[in-house]
Amino acid sequence: MSSNTAADEIDEAKERAHFRAVVTAFKYYKLCSLDRIQKSEKMIAKLPSTHQRRLEKYKSYLSKFKKCLDVNNSVVHLIIKDVDTMFENVDHTTTDNGSNGAESFGCNYNNCEISSHKQHKMQHDVDKVVSVLKNIVRDWSALGAAERDQCYKPILEEMEERFPLDEYSERSRIKVLVPGAGLGRLAWEIAARGYSCQGNEFSLFMLFASNFILNRCPEANKYTVHPWLHQYVNNVTCDHQLQGVTFPDVRPGGDRPNHHFSMTAGDFLKVYTEAEQWNCVASCFFIDCAPNVIEFIERIYAILEPGGYWINLGPLLYHYSDMPSESSIEPPYDILLEIIRDIGFDILKEQTGVKTKYAQNPNSMMQHEYDSVFFVCRKPYCM
Repeated sequence: MSSNTAADEIDEAKERAHFRAVVTAFKYYKLCSLDRIQKSEKMIAKLPSTHQRRLEKYKSYLSKFKKCLDVNNSVVHLIIKDVDTMFENVDHTTTDNGSNGAESFGCNYNNCEISSHKQHKMQHDVDKVVSVLKNIVRDWSALGAAERDQCYKPILEEMEERFPLDEYSERSRIKVLVPGAGLGRLAWEIAARGYSCQGNEFSLFMLFASNFILNRCPEANKYTVHPWLHQYVNNVTCDHQLQGVTFPDVRPGGDRPNHHFSMTAGDFLKVYTEAEQWNCVASCFFIDCAPNVIEFIERIYAILEPGGYWINLGPLLYHYSDMPSESSIEPPYDILLEIIRDIGFDILKEQTGVKTKYAQNPNSMMQHEYDSVFFVCRKPYCM
């Protein structure tokens, strides 16, 4: 067996294991979440009787929490139903999307004991499932419209300006890439305006959920989630914690924007290697997801056609910055602009202090808000 073949088999084994781990996290969502509710119940049971009496109303809400958890769990299991068949070009029983190339999908897409070590790892993965529920609200509910206006609207308006209908009447010829597409709403909105759009996402947690919403939600507001159920602090009322939100606010699987819409799964740097293939790259809350942001900028430059635009909005959180096991570079915005120019882009527009939120509970006493940056770059025509 060659060393390359052995390495490929190891990579495939890791991919299969990761796929199973993500599916397991969705399956254990209810069990892990129920542990947190029971923790509060046990704490109350140990209190003096006078304290318990004063918490009667709160105890009744804890019972409602369990009912809301059941509602969430039903959605969670719908998300992972038939995930083995969501990718079109892989053997679904032996591999997942992994990071080797792009796997495309539609849009055109028990109770048991867990060891303490496994419980910790499982809770970490279940937290990502909780994040998915919040992102469903952000991308696919009426409640998330305000956040989408903050984050997506500037990008969409900029595209209208750069590709006006009087010059680009056949918008389907304009190829737009949305890397880090998350649950796919920005890519869907771009396609809805007539462009040929492809979203790319690496996270299986996001991919499972976007596949469900984009391909298996033909009706508007058919489903309900309780996205803030797991937020036990900074609540004004219990009802805020129990709030239900319906989704999707449109019919993504019924009213497809056009047949020029697709999603791909995989590592952006490994999937998109062909030069000069795109007219526009629209990135939102994306570039700081790289351990080396320069690689992202270089690749965006390479895959754009001469005269193509890169439109970006988001903060510089640099997700790998505080991970002990990861290396990361974190250039501030002024240096980042120098790097963008040095790579070859012309910066046409740039703005700081753009107020944006990300999957924020609007009723929470604590509000997280970014002063994001927004810029528009153009790859020059060859001299």
